[in-house]
Amino acid sequence: MPIIVNLDVMMAKRKISLNELSERVDLTLSNLSILKTGKAKAIRFSTLDAICKALGCQPGDILEYVNDETNR
Repeated sequence: MPIIVNLDVMMAKRKISLNELSERVDLTLSNLSILKTGKAKAIRFSTLDAICKALGCQPGDILEYVNDETNR
């Protein structure tokens, strides 16, 4: 998939655990883990907004587009 989720990178930069982020954004650990591992098929803008507020970042810090054609 050409969308890379860099949530784990931002969490490491902010020194925040999955448990703490889960509490701050009011999202279950399992849903946050699915997003963190890149297995999510979609994300709500309200969830992205809450994550960006909690981590003090921009959506582009979390989501990255990589062209599949370039990687071949």
